[in-house]
Amino acid sequence: MSETLRTISPVDGSVYVERPLANAADIDAALDKARDAQKAWRGVPIAQRQEILRKAVAAFVAKKDDIAAEISWQMGRPISQAGGEVGGFEERATYMIDIAPDALGDYNPGEKAGFNRFIRREALGVVAIIAPWNFPYLTAVNGVVPALMAGNSVVLKHSHQTPLCAERFAEAFAAAGLPDGVFQHLHLSHGDAEKLMGDRRVDFVNFTGSVPGGHAVQRAVAGKFIATGLELGGKDPAYIRADVNLTHAVENVIDGAFFNTGQSCCGIERIYVHESHYDAFVDQAAALVSQYRFGSPIDPNTNLGPMVRASSADFVRGQIADAIASGAKALIDPATFAANAEGTPYLAPQVLVNVDHSMRVMSEESFGPVVGIMKVSSDEEAIRLMNDSEFGLTASIWTADEEAALAIGDQLETGTVFMNRADYLDPALAWVGVKNSGRGCTLSKIGYESLTRPKSFHLRTKI
Repeated sequence: MSETLRTISPVDGSVYVERPLANAADIDAALDKARDAQKAWRGVPIAQRQEILRKAVAAFVAKKDDIAAEISWQMGRPISQAGGEVGGFEERATYMIDIAPDALGDYNPGEKAGFNRFIRREALGVVAIIAPWNFPYLTAVNGVVPALMAGNSVVLKHSHQTPLCAERFAEAFAAAGLPDGVFQHLHLSHGDAEKLMGDRRVDFVNFTGSVPGGHAVQRAVAGKFIATGLELGGKDPAYIRADVNLTHAVENVIDGAFFNTGQSCCGIERIYVHESHYDAFVDQAAALVSQYRFGSPIDPNTNLGPMVRASSADFVRGQIADAIASGAKALIDPATFAANAEGTPYLAPQVLVNVDHSMRVMSEESFGPVVGIMKVSSDEEAIRLMNDSEFGLTASIWTADEEAALAIGDQLETGTVFMNRADYLDPALAWVGVKNSGRGCTLSKIGYESLTRPKSFHLRTKI
């Protein structure tokens, strides 16, 4: 008898989805099917692949309202915001489809008399994608669509919190006429997911999740010579310079910290404010957070929902309590948010001051609705504090001086430098992390490099 996956909704604690988990025979059959299907798919012209995948995107977007409701029930994002993920999916997928002919085209290193020389990008084979729950479509699409466009087949294992997302992918690809076996999904236990990744028929693994999860991926593939793409989270900083547009910064930095209840790998978790604006920023930030409408994500008036599960909320509550015990000051009274309840996923937002890097809330990834604010006196101090982290996914600089932002950005240990915005992925730019934020790259033209291998052709044409 197969094991059963049960998705507990953070909305009300009910069982929202039940699915049987795949077994060893299911995995074996799926990988054989994927390998066979890929041999034919890699020979399909790029223009034809584009046509099929564009149809799949259209089929997916057509179900926007249903998909948004499922997101809210599965992981708790407010229904008023959940539909935006469909728009982001469309933007990223469309961009990666559009640039495929150029990104995957032959590279000519230059003419050489008597020879035809070029480098061709060749599909890897079978790509396993392990996707998380927090942005269940945006994280998955980064790998799924370009992998397919490059001529690979894909086996997707989605989080147990968001299993319907894998099924929505399959539904869209089937509607578009993607050949059978080119895309498949499996609901798997953690142990079987590791067996999938370690199987000799899998040629690349794309994983988004925790640092311990990333180490598990590396162990799973250790017996093979394959690459992995690992996005493992962040503790992303924002620096408010003296020349900032304060109103713009407060609004956008707070949104970057609390959108999706803070459950974003590139959300803002640390704020450093120049001393000339510190008091005003803190006052305005606390006032804005106090205005959040916190409650059931199914209520269209809600703009801050529950965390994904009670244990996650408990972790953040522990960070906050430890910080306060060490001298931090909490600016938000949780009692002003009626939905806040210990032992549940419903955790009121919190802003902390009098914090420092000895506190867990300023060093550990929180992945929840809390942010700490520190005063700085110079760019140099801000840079030092921004780099004082085991993570390096994104960093944002809030300033009117582009040259200063570039100079600061060159000194930051991070994958993306933002100026006057945060918590956004531009599909034209490489999405990459450093340190414990992972390795590898998705999106942009460069993202196609990890999903293909170069094959050189050195042809002597005159003898």
